[in-house]
Amino acid sequence: MSQLREGLNQLDHDEKPVHFGINLGLNRSHFSFTHHPLFLNQQPDSIAGVESINSTGINLAWLVDKRLSEHFNLRTYPLNLTFTEKAFEYSLRFPDVPGGEDSITIKKVQSISLTLPIQIKFSSDRIGNFKVYMLGGVKAEYDLAANAGARKAENLIKLNRLDYGVEAGLGFHFYYPYFVLTPELKVGWGLGNLHARDANLKFSNVIDKINSRTITFSLTVE
Repeated sequence: MSQLREGLNQLDHDEKPVHFGINLGLNRSHFSFTHHPLFLNQQPDSIAGVESINSTGINLAWLVDKRLSEHFNLRTYPLNLTFTEKAFEYSLRFPDVPGGEDSITIKKVQSISLTLPIQIKFSSDRIGNFKVYMLGGVKAEYDLAANAGARKAENLIKLNRLDYGVEAGLGFHFYYPYFVLTPELKVGWGLGNLHARDANLKFSNVIDKINSRTITFSLTVE
């Protein structure tokens, strides 16, 4: 038995009741949205079409992991900052060229979010210095850069600050002598309607509901 354990690193890591980690990730995100009936039925003269564009951002987080049993853990990130820049691409019939518009005009929506996820992690048995796991959970987000209260918003798409959603993912633990490295791939679905629609705004009134969609690849050091 001692020979079998000789090559194993971090033998007591998974037995700890609580452990912590630092997480750094890259995210790929976009908006899932529905067109407003005004656009579908009346086709406003100024806008011919609108699409959501994928964009890349970063995540910085502090992991807290609570052991529940041999295969189940409860996880959260009490400090979790997400930086993204989503965008809409508009096809304009009559662009305001002096105002900076073109036939294809992109409206960017920057976001700096504080995210609080609650996740359940199900882990496999450890195989040497390797382990695989799956996770699922819920999350709440507060966007520090949301512009729903902006007054001069003629060229903006107004978004609410609060959002909530669900997420699921797959990860791997690699046990090294002094730390555990965890690459993880996770997808998130926002369930709240982010759009603070204003019928007086050209770029906002053609859209009805907006939901966030995110894919995140991250590395955690525990």
